[in-house]
Amino acid sequence: MKRSMVLSGVAGAVLVGGSVPVTGMLDGYPVITGQALRYALGGLLLLGWAKVTRSPLPRPKLGDLPTLLGLAATGMIGFQACLLLAQRYAEPSAVAAFLGASPLVLALIAPMLDGRRPSAAPVVGSVLAGLGIVVLSGGGSASAPGLSLAALAMLCEASFTLLAVGLLRRLGPLATSTWGCFTAAASGSVVGTVVDPAGAWQWPNARELVALLLLAVVVTAVAFVLWYSCVVELGADRAGVLIGLMPVSGLAVAVLIGAQQFALKDLAGVALVAAGVACGLWKREAARPELSERAAAVG
Repeated sequence: MKRSMVLSGVAGAVLVGGSVPVTGMLDGYPVITGQALRYALGGLLLLGWAKVTRSPLPRPKLGDLPTLLGLAATGMIGFQACLLLAQRYAEPSAVAAFLGASPLVLALIAPMLDGRRPSAAPVVGSVLAGLGIVVLSGGGSASAPGLSLAALAMLCEASFTLLAVGLLRRLGPLATSTWGCFTAAASGSVVGTVVDPAGAWQWPNARELVALLLLAVVVTAVAFVLWYSCVVELGADRAGVLIGLMPVSGLAVAVLIGAQQFALKDLAGVALVAAGVACGLWKREAARPELSERAAAVG
């Protein structure tokens, strides 16, 4: 397991988790077309990066289009939409607690999609990380619609990784991120216009423009490639435990800007997440050949 790829996943998760205050700056902006703008900007940045660095950017085949559309509808635009709608019927802490189940979903489903059994380390690690997220969020109350939308948001979050696995094998992290962004931008533009023809497109104010730019550059163009690079190397099940770092980075940002006080329960939550990440990334190395030979000789 390459340490650089672990750090890549850590950086991607931290950037996404720390962006929560930025996302809140778009509360009054059209949800779907706002995300479409973000992904269009992110896709252009990634395309420009590929041209400048002369990095290969394989084009998706026609058979990849359904997967790209599913990725855009669920893991990209769908996740943000469900997240915002869920908070209308549930406390944000309840929604965050529900999202704590996404590492476990990845730990269980990703190996089965690969035709293998789930490994113990990622499953145990994801449970610990999920418990840490619940402790950090503090739980919270929710109505039936809130719980349903929170569950959908959790599944959408998991699908961002699960649906990309096949694309990553064929296209690589940069191309998957680029074409995923453009697909989300195009489909979001169409859906947003149909749903709200009058209010779908409006010029963002200064605060909203800053938020869109930050989300496009840091959370989309940079974090997507970092995360997908980690998934390629570690596998979706082991990389999933790093999702637990998202609320930890969100807590750190909230404390730094004075929006929240650090409490004893937060320390317990951070400790559980850290234990979950350590456990989920642990992988027993195969026995060295000389040891195996000695064992055979003794036998």
